[in-house]
Amino acid sequence: MSTRSYVSADEPLLDDGSAAALAETFKVLGDTTRVRILDALARAEVAVCDLARALGLTQSAVSHQLRLLRSMRLVRSRRDGRHIYYVVDDDHIAKLFKQGLEHVQERTAAAGRTLPARGDAPERRAAHHEHGAPRRGGPAATRRG
Repeated sequence: MSTRSYVSADEPLLDDGSAAALAETFKVLGDTTRVRILDALARAEVAVCDLARALGLTQSAVSHQLRLLRSMRLVRSRRDGRHIYYVVDDDHIAKLFKQGLEHVQERTAAAGRTLPARGDAPERRAAHHEHGAPRRGGPAATRRG
């Protein structure tokens, strides 16, 4: 058995353009708010107002993140009257999200730790904000007088 490692010429490495595009996709996925948005949108098509309420964020903050996700073609939208609904753009995005989550859960389980269930985010978020981290667009940002 050889201890030598090699890259096969039959399977060329990524070209610069593909590598840059993939890196940009992972960069966009490197934000917890966007990950939480994708979690919701991988489950169902959701109106912006409902998504904001579920995440405990302002509609403006959610819309800003959705614009970025849409520009990267990770989500798509449709208008129905006054509401705009979003969903993950295609099955590739849902699979990428699911595989990433499985990887994190397996890695965490192997280390002997447990991850909170997917639905535990609101409690963690509320505790975070109670400890002095102001919420964008929340009461601390409201102009008085």
